[in-house]
Amino acid sequence: MLLALLLCYAGFTALCLSLDRHHGELFGYKPTARRRHGLRLGGWLLLGLSLAAAVLDTGWSLGLVQWCAVLMCSALLLVLLLPYRPRLVLSMAGASLLASPVAALAHF
Repeated sequence: MLLALLLCYAGFTALCLSLDRHHGELFGYKPTARRRHGLRLGGWLLLGLSLAAAVLDTGWSLGLVQWCAVLMCSALLLVLLLPYRPRLVLSMAGASLLASPVAALAHF
């Protein structure tokens, strides 16, 4: 479940950064159209990978329920951190992307 949580948080952060407002607040400039589309595609791919990780971990019946819980927890964490600690959001997303392969290997 840790892998699904890490991937969900990174995916939601990428989707958040694909918006002009949040990208501008964190980086000081608005994203180009190419970057915006890349962030959206990456965010949705990471959310899809998190679904796959949750389903492979516990099966379809319990995996979907756990994935919904992980979605809510990671979105809540992002919503609570973004107004108060925006730089921490970026560092946590980077750390989650770096820790994802370790969590995937630890499962086996």
